[in-house]
This record gives sequence, C-alpha cells and structure tokens, in this order.
Amino acid sequence: MKKTIRIIGIPMDLGQKHRGVDMGPVAIRYAGLAGALQALGYQTKDAGNIEIPGHYTLIDTRLSERIIPIRKACDKAYTMGRDALGKGEIPIFLGGDHSASIGSIGGITHDDPCGLIWVDAHGDFNTPATSDTGNIHGMTLSILLGNGPEELINVGRKGAKIGAKDVVLIGIRDLDRQEKELLRKSGCSIYTMRDIDELGMHRVLREALGKIGHRTSIHLSLDMDAIDPQEAPGVGTPSAGGLTYREAQLIMETVADCGKLRSVDVMEINPILDHCNRTAQVAVSMLASLFGKAIL
Repeated sequence: MKKTIRIIGIPMDLGQKHRGVDMGPVAIRYAGLAGALQALGYQTKDAGNIEIPGHYTLIDTRLSERIIPIRKACDKAYTMGRDALGKGEIPIFLGGDHSASIGSIGGITHDDPCGLIWVDAHGDFNTPATSDTGNIHGMTLSILLGNGPEELINVGRKGAKIGAKDVVLIGIRDLDRQEKELLRKSGCSIYTMRDIDELGMHRVLREALGKIGHRTSIHLSLDMDAIDPQEAPGVGTPSAGGLTYREAQLIMETVADCGKLRSVDVMEINPILDHCNRTAQVAVSMLASLFGKAIL
C-alpha cells in the first residue's frame, strides 16, 4: 500500500523582493497536483497553507525586520514536516520562496538525517556578509549547513540541519563572486550546467546518488528556476541556459526509481510572471514523475 502524501503550502514572499511568489502554492494546486497523485494510487491530505504575513505588511525591507516572520513561518513548516513523517506520510512542501526550505528540511531531518538533492540555478549559499541584496532565499542552503543569521540557523533545533557530505547541487549556473568561494570550500557535491553538458544527465545522476548513497532516504528540493525559463517562465529570478524539460524529468524519474524519497519541496513559482499557469503545470508533471508516473 502506498504512503499518504501530505501537501503543505508555505506562501512565503519575505525571503526576496519580488511580489507574487506567495501565490505559488495556489497555482500548483490549481494545476491539478492532488488529482495527478491520486491517479497514481496515492491518498492525499492537504494541510492548507501556513499563515504568513505578506511582504506588504513590512515597514521596510531590512533583513532584521524580515527575519522575525521568516523564523515563525519556518518553525511552523518544521513542525508540520516532522509531524507528517511521524504519521508515516510523505510531505510535499509548496513555496513560496526558497527560504521556506529552512523549515521544511529542518523538520524532516529532526529525527533522522537524509541526503539532499538541491536542484537550482543558484547556490543559495550566500551569508549576510557576502550577499549584495540581503535576500534570505539566496542564503537558504548556507543556513541549513549552519552559516548565517543565528535566529534562522536555530529554527526548530539548534545548529546545522544537514551536513555538507549529504548535499548534492544540480543545475547550478548563476553564482555571486564570493558565493562561489564559499561553495568551493563547503564540501558539498556540485554539478553545474557545464558538468551536465559534458557528462550528460544520466551520469550526473548516477554519481549524485552515489555521493549520498550512505543515506537511506532523500529529500529533493526543486527550485523551478533550475529549469530553463523557456520551459518554466514563471519564476522571480530566471536564468537562461537551464535544464531542459527532459533533463528535469530524468532527475525525477531517477530519484523515483531509487526508492529513497522521503520528502520534497517545490519552490519559487511566481504566477504573476507566468504564462497561463505553465510553470505550475510543469511542476505538477515533475512531481507526478517523482512519485512514479512512467512512460511505460
């Protein structure tokens, strides 16, 4: 019998300055997520959205002001993710900007570590000292590894939520200068778009799963800007030269085949910037493949 899937919306738009990403969870639901999963034999339970004050409620956009509501939202996501796993469910977290993953990944690693596959155009490895914008969604992975604002590092429990040897980044192509140095020294495994071009996605995935093969389960974090904007235009920080639709599908299909999926988050869909909800539809297609939809 297949596990129940718990859908958790995190309509966060506080980690960056573009309006509209808070509508991402609604867009994915509207694109037919529950129906696609139910067609594969899963029971779905929708926990609704975490209540988060919108960007418009801020007096200004200082980092110090945004950290407080981000922390509260991530604490809630942490608790909901941990609770879903405790009930034997698979949580799908729908963003919202990628800062929401501080809570989701924190919660699903509370009782047991896992491997992390981070599919993104960006490293999200800045710190307040290296970031030109102060945007938290560009610091998320760094915070999860224990570097960044203490209030966010300690969401749910004190300290880092995952180790560098448990992390593989795929699809990277847009990094800040100082962020590059931090990533080179991090100990994470990194596959840039050049690596994918030279090695091919099949080999990248085979190597990536080998890098985290010491873990019995995997969390997949999909930032939709990893996919080329011609395929997925509705994102706040598009970057040309991304994953093709089929390359992204192969990631999902390969993770599905390995049988280790624990949880997933899909982040950074901005319906305001989209065309006819196309990016959310692509996200639903990706999630269907991740949960076992096959060509044959």
